[in-house]
Amino acid sequence: MGKKRAIEKKINQLLEMFSVVAIVGPRQCGKSTLVKQLRPDWKYYDLESPDDYQLISSDPVAFFALNAENVIIDEAQQYPDLFKVLRGVIDSDRNKKGRFILTGSSSPDIVKGITESLAGRIATMEMWPFKQNEYYGTGLPDIFELLTDGTVKPNDFLQLRTSQHLDQTMHIWFKGGFPEPLIESEKNPDFHLQWMENYIINYVGRDIRMLFPRLHIHNFRRFLTLLAQFSGHQLNMSDMARSLEVSVSTIKDYLDIIHQTFLWRNLEPYTKNLLKKIQKARKGFFRDQGLLHYFLKINDLNSLLIHPVAGFSFESFVIEEIIRGLQATMATQLAFNYYRTIDKSEIDLVIDGRSGPIPIEIKLNSTINRTALRGLENFLADTKTNYAILINRGKRIELLTDKIIQIPVNYL
Repeated sequence: MGKKRAIEKKINQLLEMFSVVAIVGPRQCGKSTLVKQLRPDWKYYDLESPDDYQLISSDPVAFFALNAENVIIDEAQQYPDLFKVLRGVIDSDRNKKGRFILTGSSSPDIVKGITESLAGRIATMEMWPFKQNEYYGTGLPDIFELLTDGTVKPNDFLQLRTSQHLDQTMHIWFKGGFPEPLIESEKNPDFHLQWMENYIINYVGRDIRMLFPRLHIHNFRRFLTLLAQFSGHQLNMSDMARSLEVSVSTIKDYLDIIHQTFLWRNLEPYTKNLLKKIQKARKGFFRDQGLLHYFLKINDLNSLLIHPVAGFSFESFVIEEIIRGLQATMATQLAFNYYRTIDKSEIDLVIDGRSGPIPIEIKLNSTINRTALRGLENFLADTKTNYAILINRGKRIELLTDKIIQIPVNYL
């Protein structure tokens, strides 16, 4: 039995609303395990299995005549024509909900199929490697309901409790959240690095080669290693292009590829503050910090804490924890941005939802000096936002000002 995932409740709710639910995310994040756990009595087909691929692709109309509901199709992007056939199957009984679950690992094909053929008939949600509370089995923290409630006041956060210890959070930050290496390395510590190495080899050598057959694979592998130096920063594509001796347009293509295949997150600037001149360069980071630390050859937590990348890596880890937690709720119309003005006022994450923006600053330190709050205070003054959050390695939740709440990272 696999560990309980934060999105299980949401998937069940969506299956009551839509005929099809698609779950997309990086390879090896646990999609197959999850869908089998959620619907153990449904028929299961894996399109990476030659037999299952042949069964469905040789006569998909006949297949769905015999399998009109209660079907899981794993790695659906392997057979793009599937989406067109499914459209007819769903439209023949449009009122019937919860008939199919699809999963997909590489978003270019699966998203194209969904948007062109199944729009309005399908709910798509993203899955990720373990969030910290999933690995430790402590349930989705209450903070995410507060973040989606427009009536919340700063004092409401003081009531939050956590089941996680800081050292547990630090373990997940360093190792990343991919389920297999996390669980197996408890018994065999060498397994973690071996798994990471083979994951990258398979990602570049199989997935990328198959999805983008004209791509220069050697350059792309060099790009991944170079990108580790830029993770968490504003991206200077000209510098990256010069380092690899390729064009800026090639770097843009590479960034789109790694974003579309769920290993990297592009974070766009928040531009709604009309009072300030905003820097509009794109920012980005590896979604799984274990992969980042693998590329940088950081071998243990102590080495990470004194490494120049530590602050950027911690910031990226926290942003992912927040995004994953919010994506597990039923909240809609959420946007995630960073904020930086020409005069260097900066905020690591702005959650922009139906109730307005929530600015969040992230610091690796456990204690905070007043100057670290200046960006949040400026943003609060400019936008009249209700409150702001500072996330760090502090010991407790506390009000730093009447509108700024410190929340330790183990509460996420």
